[in-house]
Amino acid sequence: MIESAQLRKIFSLPVIVAALGYFVDIYDLVLFSIVRVPSLKALGLEGQDLIDQGVFLLNMQMAGMLVGGILWGVLGDRKGRLKIMFASIFLYSIANLANALVTSLPAYAVLRFIAGIGLAGELGAGITLVAEILHKSVRGYGTMIVASVGVSGAILANLVAKTFDWRTAFVIGGMLGLLLLITRVKVAESGMFRQMEEATVSKGNFLALFTDAGRFTRYLHSILIGIPSWFVVGVLITFSPEFAKALGVQGAISAGNAVMYCYIGLVAGDLASGLLSQLFKSRRKAILLFLAVTVAAVGWYFTAHGVNAATFYLICGLLGFGIGYWAIFVTVAAEQFGTNLRATVATTVPNFVRGMTVPITMLFQLFRQSFGLEGGALVVGALCLAIALFSLWQLEETFHKDLDYFEEFL
Repeated sequence: MIESAQLRKIFSLPVIVAALGYFVDIYDLVLFSIVRVPSLKALGLEGQDLIDQGVFLLNMQMAGMLVGGILWGVLGDRKGRLKIMFASIFLYSIANLANALVTSLPAYAVLRFIAGIGLAGELGAGITLVAEILHKSVRGYGTMIVASVGVSGAILANLVAKTFDWRTAFVIGGMLGLLLLITRVKVAESGMFRQMEEATVSKGNFLALFTDAGRFTRYLHSILIGIPSWFVVGVLITFSPEFAKALGVQGAISAGNAVMYCYIGLVAGDLASGLLSQLFKSRRKAILLFLAVTVAAVGWYFTAHGVNAATFYLICGLLGFGIGYWAIFVTVAAEQFGTNLRATVATTVPNFVRGMTVPITMLFQLFRQSFGLEGGALVVGALCLAIALFSLWQLEETFHKDLDYFEEFL
């Protein structure tokens, strides 16, 4: 039986703050996908430019997340999980406030890049903090709470974007982040990190992930199991209005509603995957089940010719449920490595997956020239899912793993 003291820790302040931080993170992360069309139209763009420049701006945001993932990850192992979690919240909040004032595409691109750097730090630092303060028997529940509360930020983003114009939506996101900083003074740092501060061990050595074959293989596969998530969000959901038109869906489809229903599914998926990983006592089995759901949902998406809008949004919800293994995926990455590399890995892995949106959308743009909109997306989706399944097969089970150890470097 799980001790009551361990259960109480699941709802401790660090877990709540990490969850709320991820909530604001997701709000800001998906907001661009929701306001892509109205914001670009306000800057004078029309037609094909709404897709082409939309891909460009999305890629700028994701490129920023690649840079930020490395920056915050290394600093998280050297300076502390809390400092990085709150510094990243501050940066993306300021960037989004400034984003509300843009009047040109170049300024929009620069601010999406800066916001991307800020958005890169919160999840990895939060998951690392939660994984280190909770007992191994309940840490899956803690990361489940972080993810399920966090992804619901996308639902708020859609509601705000429907109620206010796109500039106000960016302002609201920035203000939510700044308000969250007030909680900083009451949250304690991870005990494992405090112990590591006194140890003479190399901390946050990002290059060490590439100097040992075994470490690099663990790291690479930890990244690759997550790429179907951003194929779904970055292609199928972001460009859902264009896919719906090609599929002959009856009724207008908005990207905002597609994002909302996808993330409603994600909330349910994160709850279910966290509970199932505890029930199965296996992260790998839970992820395999959700990858199978994703395969089924992608198949339904591309065979939904002529369905009504309600059915199409239902499919978006199922897609979200299928990729709802996000929290377990980041937890697996954190559990693969020692305390002196854990924040580096937990922060860079999800951001490299998010950054994979760049090659994924580039491949999508390339293949759609030869295979059309639907065919190009199917080719890219099949590739992403096959890679994820292979990488999952290669990773060790980490459910019962004790995390209080250091990585040893030669």
